[in-house]
Amino acid sequence: MTAPVGTHDDAATPVTLGDLTQYTALSFDCYGTLIDWEAGIGSVLAQWARGSGIDLSEEELLVAYSGHEAAVESEYPALAYCEVLQAAMRRTAATLGRHATDADVQALGRSVPDWPAFADSAEALARLKRNYKLIILSNVHREGFAGSNARLGVEFDAIVTAEDVGSYKPDPANFDALRDALPQVGVDASQLLHVAQSLFHDHVPAARAGLPCAWINRRHDQPGWGATPDPRLPIEPLVQYPTLSGFADAVDRAFADRDQPH
Repeated sequence: MTAPVGTHDDAATPVTLGDLTQYTALSFDCYGTLIDWEAGIGSVLAQWARGSGIDLSEEELLVAYSGHEAAVESEYPALAYCEVLQAAMRRTAATLGRHATDADVQALGRSVPDWPAFADSAEALARLKRNYKLIILSNVHREGFAGSNARLGVEFDAIVTAEDVGSYKPDPANFDALRDALPQVGVDASQLLHVAQSLFHDHVPAARAGLPCAWINRRHDQPGWGATPDPRLPIEPLVQYPTLSGFADAVDRAFADRDQPH
């Protein structure tokens, strides 16, 4: 299976997945893949909405919010993620015809370390660590990721954040920075598999960069895109799993089969 991306001049050279045992490193998106950012953002937005007399579900609030975060990241790429969250919430409030106070937006801005990990993240990462070096490529600031990392229980071999790069995914500069980080962990780009939930933030730009991807489809049982914008491009992930533990199971099987005498 190949991953066609984009139209006209956007099209990238298709990449293939191959055997999971051919890779020596996995790069991960964090928020949406390892950390449940929809639960984190949604809970803050829902609390604000209740106090503002807005009768919308958490899912509806996330949909209202999603495009604003991506727009702020594109317009102000050097802005720290905590400030991106604040600006996006102000825009969301304006869209909904309400006001968000400084205290309201600051509550979202400082909430990143409180966002929960998905139930399977820590255990699956521990298993994956047995066979791969693990790298983070995240749209966040270092301080925010440090709080999340404590919930994941694994030591990453390299961490590349938006704060380090000065831009946010899907900007190709973030994937250039990922490639630049590989020599320090002794990995060639041909040995890297990118693992992510967001088609918009990760799969489209990774395919353009020639990187194979595994899709952790955390929203497999939910309609729509939630807090992630619609990629608006034809993207067919090479392989998908509904959970990170499902991906780790596939990896365990692949390595066990490889090590069996034939």
